[in-house]
Amino acid sequence: MGPRRGRAGRRPTVAVLRALGLGDLLTAVPALRALRAALPGHELVLAAPGRLEDAVRALGVVDRLLPAQAPGRGVPTTLAWSGPPPDLAVDLHGCGPPSRLLLAGLRPGRLFVFAPPGRPLWHGPRWRADEHERDRWCRLLRWYGLHADPGDLCLPLPAEPSPVPGAVVLHPGADAGARRWPAERFGAVGRALAREGHPVVVVAGAAEGALARRVAAYAGLGPGAVLGGGPDLPFGRLAAVVAHARCVVAGDSGVAHLATALRTPSVVLFGPVAPRLWGPPTDGPHRALWHPAPTEDPLRPGDAHAPVPDARLLRIPVPEVLTAIRTLPPPPPRP
Repeated sequence: MGPRRGRAGRRPTVAVLRALGLGDLLTAVPALRALRAALPGHELVLAAPGRLEDAVRALGVVDRLLPAQAPGRGVPTTLAWSGPPPDLAVDLHGCGPPSRLLLAGLRPGRLFVFAPPGRPLWHGPRWRADEHERDRWCRLLRWYGLHADPGDLCLPLPAEPSPVPGAVVLHPGADAGARRWPAERFGAVGRALAREGHPVVVVAGAAEGALARRVAAYAGLGPGAVLGGGPDLPFGRLAAVVAHARCVVAGDSGVAHLATALRTPSVVLFGPVAPRLWGPPTDGPHRALWHPAPTEDPLRPGDAHAPVPDARLLRIPVPEVLTAIRTLPPPPPRP
């Protein structure tokens, strides 16, 4: 699909729906880059939460953020789209009727969507439940004739210097309790590493301050070891901390995906969802820890949105995490 002239001679536009969190945004980077490369003359408008504005800007491929979000991981009920209909709308949010109908309501010239499960006569490629999130959206674009490489996921290094270069970064937060490894275990990891002479910091997102302070207290760290925890850390500062860290230890969260995008070694702890679906690349400087039982669903054995830590997450002991950290390769040289 090559560049087209927009309606009535104006610059053509592409509306992309991905109204989810930071990790979701970062897994969509290869697809967003594919759209930019295929449609260099189009205005690329991303419907996503307004709090991701700095992160979206840092990607360098999106022209404009259209603030949009819904509770949980739902589909927004409306989009504040102004002006003529987009020439193309792309659903990178899901595969069900709500996101399809939301974009169809903009009356786009073309609509790139998956056919929902159980609807074989609907237009679009078939949805696959066993697919990694990065691969999924690239396959959608390839079905419509665009080149898309799921390996094109790395971000450039942030310009801002890190306030804690070389630190081990612990991130105990996640948007659901099912994906939060217990604070006392994070604290035990931090305490062991600090005794070995490693600088350790705890990174917290909005409303995660109390959790981060508990981790720091368990680890015997001072209050200055907690970064964030009130409002979100500015994305540039968070990216700098992650980019220049010795390594990142986190659950399946946006910070874990940021470590992947910045090529920072990481240990990522999985519970209700398999790393095959959301984990870091297996050929990178990362360790994904996961302990499903042989009789359990091999992809989604637990509820990713449950309020308490998933049973598979609780099967990951502190010594295993410490061993994984100690066997990580060193971080790549940074300018």
